[in-house]
Amino acid sequence: MTTESLPVRSNAPAARAPEKRTTGRRLLGQRAGRQHHAGPLAYVLLAITAILSIFPLYWTMVAASTDNTRVSQTPPPFLPGPNLFSNLARAWDEAAMGKAMINSLIVAGVIALSTVFFATLAGFAFAKLRFKGRNILLMLVIGTMMVPPQLGVVPLFMMMAELGWSQELPAVIFPTLVSAVGVFFMRQYLSEALPDELVEAARVDGAHSLRIFWSIVLPVARPAMAVLFMITFVHAWNDFFWPFVVLDMTNPTVPVALTQLSAGYIRDQSLIMAGALLGTLPLLAMFIVFGRQIVSGIMAGAVKG
Repeated sequence: MTTESLPVRSNAPAARAPEKRTTGRRLLGQRAGRQHHAGPLAYVLLAITAILSIFPLYWTMVAASTDNTRVSQTPPPFLPGPNLFSNLARAWDEAAMGKAMINSLIVAGVIALSTVFFATLAGFAFAKLRFKGRNILLMLVIGTMMVPPQLGVVPLFMMMAELGWSQELPAVIFPTLVSAVGVFFMRQYLSEALPDELVEAARVDGAHSLRIFWSIVLPVARPAMAVLFMITFVHAWNDFFWPFVVLDMTNPTVPVALTQLSAGYIRDQSLIMAGALLGTLPLLAMFIVFGRQIVSGIMAGAVKG
C-alpha cells in the first residue's frame, strides 16, 4: 500500500475554529455593550411614579401659599396662592426656625458623621477580621434592631438627667452616635466589595489593622459611606420622638419647633405647611448638591463589586 493511496485529512475545520470563536466573542461583546431602550409602558410608569413622588411636596407648597380658609374648602386649591412668602416669614418667626435649623444641622451632621465612621470600622471588623465571638457579637448587634426604641426611653431619659444633659443637644446626639443598621449595612457591603486578597497583601507588607482601614477600607467603602451618610442625616433631621422628649422649646430641633405652630386652639394649616416646607428645603438643597455624587458613587461601587 503506497503513501499515495492513504486518505489525506483536511485541516480546514481546525483552521476555521479560531475564527468561529473570535466571531462569537465579538458578537457577545457587541450584545453586552448594546443599550436596551425602554418601551412606552416603562416611560408611563416612570412618569406616574415621579408625579406621585413630587405631589406631596407640591401640595405642601400650595397649602403654604394660601390662607387657612382656602385650604379648608372643598375642593381644595391645586394652584399656588399669593401668600407663600408671608406665611414662610410668619412660620420662621413664630417657631424660631433659625435656631431650630442650626440645632438640627449640628445634631444631624454629628450623628451622620459618627455613624458612618463607627459603622465602617465595625463593619470592617465583622467582615474581614477573625476573632473569637465574632458571630455572637454580630448576632447581638442585629438583635438590637428588633427592640423597639420606645422601651428604652425612660432609663435613657434618667441617664441623660443624671449627666446633666437634659434640654441639651448632647442628650440627642450621644445615644445615636452609631446604629445597628449602619453596622450591618457596612458589613454586608465590605464582605462583597473588599477582596480578602487585598487585606492579606497589606498584612504581608506589614500594615496593621488601622493602617489597612485608613488606606484600603475607606477608599473601597466610599460609595456605601455616602449612601449611609445621606440616609442617617435625613433620619436624624426628621427624628421627632426622642428630641421631643428630651428637649424643650428653648432649644429645639426643626421637628420639635414645628409643634409650636399647632399649639393654638384653632390650627392654621397654611402656617403649619409653611413651617414643614421650611424644614424640608435644607434636605432638598443637600440632595440637589450631592445627589449626583451619591448616585455615581453607588454605580461605581456596583461596577467594582
